Amino acid sequence: MLETTIAEIGPPDPVAMTAARDLQARLTKPAGSLGALEELSVRLAGLAGVCPPPLPEPAAVAIFAGDHGVHAQRVTPWPQEVTAQMIGNFLAGGAVVNAFARQAGASVTVVDVGVAAPLPFPPTDAPSAEVLSTDAPSAEVLSGDAVPAPAGTSPAPPRLLDANVRRGTRDMTVTAALTRDEARAAVETGIRVAGELIDAGAGVLLTGDMGIANTTPAAALVAAFTGVAAEAATGRGTGVDDGTYRHKVDVVRTALDRHRPDPADPLGVLAAVGGLEHAALAGLILGAAARRVPVLLDGVIAVSAALAAAALAPDAVGAMVAGHRSAEPGATVALRHLGLDPLVDLGLRLGEGTGALLALPVVVGAVRVLHEVATFDAAGVSEK
Repeated sequence: MLETTIAEIGPPDPVAMTAARDLQARLTKPAGSLGALEELSVRLAGLAGVCPPPLPEPAAVAIFAGDHGVHAQRVTPWPQEVTAQMIGNFLAGGAVVNAFARQAGASVTVVDVGVAAPLPFPPTDAPSAEVLSTDAPSAEVLSGDAVPAPAGTSPAPPRLLDANVRRGTRDMTVTAALTRDEARAAVETGIRVAGELIDAGAGVLLTGDMGIANTTPAAALVAAFTGVAAEAATGRGTGVDDGTYRHKVDVVRTALDRHRPDPADPLGVLAAVGGLEHAALAGLILGAAARRVPVLLDGVIAVSAALAAAALAPDAVGAMVAGHRSAEPGATVALRHLGLDPLVDLGLRLGEGTGALLALPVVVGAVRVLHEVATFDAAGVSEK
């Protein structure tokens, strides 16, 4: 699946991009007055291969959840149990991502790709199965394709997919976090989820993540793929104190020194120092790129995964839109390496997909301009 998906990813369509630039120049506004939105609309036309490109809606957020063996190195004060607890919160609709998704009319799909503790919800055998859970003792198993709702309607309730590859990664300071087969399985999970969401009607995918300690492997991935030092890629995550931060940098450096991951072998990098949610997010990006559907990236977890996706298929960058600039320093390093400019810079560091959701209206607006704004000729407006 991975190889066939990569083979389907192609470069942007230059004819569609030229047409979009020409259309932007003829719209009833001063040339260049929409700044970065104009180039974004051109990029999305190139991705779709048509001008104007389809409106990027409805939106679907995919939150991949996993735990990390490196948690044993005390890189965060948060207990690992919070990962599973937050999944329950997502499904009950009580997290920040849920509030922002309701505002944006986006669906929320939570994927257990590597949570350490068995979830207290009915297990499912296939990624297409859907489970809605609340704080009530019993959960309701849903049927049908309750994924993205049409624009202007309420999204379906959050759902849970069981695609657990293993119960958390190994401690990357001791051994490889994953085997190559496990890393591949997680990537291919992301590809399958992308395909299901797009088949269900999603016009744009948004990356989400949940995993206590997952900024530590994210920092290692950023350093491995970009070549920066551990301290340049490592941030404070959920807000650690100075001592824990220095220790976290040492942990990232130790893992990199132990494995010497080769950026020319992206699957090997994911296996050595990545997380299951990072690998699955890389797959989601690849799956969307193969279908020529845009992916709105969230924070440092997403952009570290995007580095892996770009290493596997360089043309996948054409499907990526940087939703926001995370406060984590590794995010800026990764975005610079990918050549992406973030749409929003609010000092966010929550994850979950929250920054991507806040940027979603900007992306939709950039495309809507090409669909709805009149040209000078059509409006009878004089040009300068």
